[in-house]
Amino acid sequence: MKYPKAIQLLSLFSIVFILFISGCSKDEDSSPSPTPTISDTSPLNNATNVARNNAITISFSTEMDPATINSSTILVQQGTANIPGTLTYSGTTATFTPTNSLLALTTYTVTVTTGAKTLAGKPLASNSISTFTTGGSSSVLPAVNLGTAIDYVIVAKTAINNTSTSAITGDLGLSPAATSYITGLALTNSTGFATSTQVTGKLYAADMAAPTPTNLTTTVNNMITAYNDASGRVLPDFIELGTGNIGGKTLTPGLYKWSSNVTVPTSIVISGGANDVWIFQIAGNLNLSSAVNVTLSGGAQAKNIFWQVAGQATLGTTSHFEGIILSSTGITLQTGASLNGKALAQTAVILDSNVVVKK
Repeated sequence: MKYPKAIQLLSLFSIVFILFISGCSKDEDSSPSPTPTISDTSPLNNATNVARNNAITISFSTEMDPATINSSTILVQQGTANIPGTLTYSGTTATFTPTNSLLALTTYTVTVTTGAKTLAGKPLASNSISTFTTGGSSSVLPAVNLGTAIDYVIVAKTAINNTSTSAITGDLGLSPAATSYITGLALTNSTGFATSTQVTGKLYAADMAAPTPTNLTTTVNNMITAYNDASGRVLPDFIELGTGNIGGKTLTPGLYKWSSNVTVPTSIVISGGANDVWIFQIAGNLNLSSAVNVTLSGGAQAKNIFWQVAGQATLGTTSHFEGIILSSTGITLQTGASLNGKALAQTAVILDSNVVVKK
């Protein structure tokens, strides 16, 4: 059967068109997948003063095959030594979290090898290498100078209030508030000072006989200077550790900085030598939960541990704390809490059946 010529031509055109479209589809399907690149790293290449608890992130230009993102393709090294840590991958970003804090003032190298591949099996064009240098201090931090506040276990400006019976070892100072703002300690007044059966030491207030008022003014000014010294330290070793939750951690010597509250819901250890120094800069409140302990190891001493707290410091019921608290507001020890160190508050110190020992 013969078809009209026009129909034959139309059929031929349709066949050619289908073949053309098929060819285009094959060309599109067979187009090479793009070569992946590193689009961003944190820390940036050649960054300095990097916090020693910093996680390392590597962002790729496209999604990678998770099976190729591992400790063989992403290496963090100090010299030729591999740094132990945990590597995770999500979306287009790999994150390496060191097992231990990095060393101060040390250069580290981050290498991403061509073993890292896309889902289509396309590798990086070449190894990617970047470096960064940590901040902090390789030597012992200078301790905070307390001036004459070093002679006291408790210093406050507005009040020292105690409930029930406490046991306090060391001198107490209150200024510019008067003796009447020391409550719950059953004072016995003497010339220029007072005593209490709950205090192994003396109590001083701004309205007592000379030279007590002048001495206390100096002590309070020294306390404020010490607070400003602690808060003004720069180049922290650790930034935003635990995002403010430091429960369960072991804290090594150095300068720590938080822009938030700090909570201690479970016990912590402060570990270091007898001459090591810790300074904790806290922009918010410090809260130690009930029955939680701060303990020392390795010879660390409470007198070398400084907690600079911009907000309120609260030690929970039956908790135990170590160090010198420098608060720009108040310090509260809840029922049965104990403190080895000092409570230096720019408002009030509140006590309730506590054991406080000067260090």
